Amino acid sequence: MTNKPLGVGLIGYGYWGPNLARNFAECAATELLHIADKRPEQREAAQRRYSSVIASADDEAMLRDTRVGAIAIATPTQYHFDFAMRAFAAGKHVLVEKPLAANAREALALVNEAKRRGLTLMVDHTFIYTPAVRYIRALIDDGEIGDVLYYDATRINLGLFQSDVDVIWDLAVHDVAILVYLLGERPSAVSAAGQAHVPGAPHNIAFMTLFFPSGLIAHVNVNWLAPVKIRRTIIGGSRKMVVYDDLEPSEKIKIYDKGIELTDDPDTVQKMRVGYRLGDMRAPNLEPGEALSAVVKAFVDAVRTGRRPDTDGERASLVVRILEAASRSAAMSGKPVAMAEYALEVA
Repeated sequence: MTNKPLGVGLIGYGYWGPNLARNFAECAATELLHIADKRPEQREAAQRRYSSVIASADDEAMLRDTRVGAIAIATPTQYHFDFAMRAFAAGKHVLVEKPLAANAREALALVNEAKRRGLTLMVDHTFIYTPAVRYIRALIDDGEIGDVLYYDATRINLGLFQSDVDVIWDLAVHDVAILVYLLGERPSAVSAAGQAHVPGAPHNIAFMTLFFPSGLIAHVNVNWLAPVKIRRTIIGGSRKMVVYDDLEPSEKIKIYDKGIELTDDPDTVQKMRVGYRLGDMRAPNLEPGEALSAVVKAFVDAVRTGRRPDTDGERASLVVRILEAASRSAAMSGKPVAMAEYALEVA
């Protein structure tokens, strides 16, 4: 293993690109060498911020540069496939902004190409690298909350309206990625319904439901047209329940020792054989840290060691398949789509 910094080229310096550039520049294990963006004003902004970086209108220079070992892609989703394939052809490892690709077949092709060439493909599903989500994963793995019964998420705000993807692919993608990471279980079917309130624009509001073989059900409410910003998730377990509020400054996770217990006592409430357990709440102290910094470190580790990152191409491909099934369901006014129809496999 080498201690030399990993040379990185960044494609796209718009909304998310500057965040990636800053983290690559600040990470001791990486060296930001190139930034490509077709817009002159974005190139000028990148050059002012990083005077030693080569800022150009295309990515040809960085693909030819032997000092560059990895390419980060922060462009609209429709361009992910082409840029990633060209990076692979140049022998570069790839980190892609979420989602991996615009459709399931493109996502699978990227996974197979990375595997064929022995290169790392990782997707920037940033929430997976937050201390809160990783803590919840530990709670589930340790059995503290018991069997996961449901996942109920609200992810709403006013804007930012996207032109290339709808609200499912922009916002629900986060919860789908979190579910894939937390559960280790694939949904059996997906249902979604949405509405576009701006003529000619994609759906700006959607309700998505995922059904799992174990009986777990997940519901995600996403909306670009809400008066307030909410990022709240409730995870119900057979032993305990978790409330995860990403906007909380100090107590992002609250664990409730509450739930129900089945009983044969005929005098139970409404004689439904259900008893209620009302226990304490605790809010764990989470270590601070920027998730995107953890993304960069995980990417470097995957490149140098060959270890599979938590948001590798295969898991990210599953996320895309679920989103595509949701889009198909929304086009049919919520009719469930069986995930068996999207059972694409890695070659």
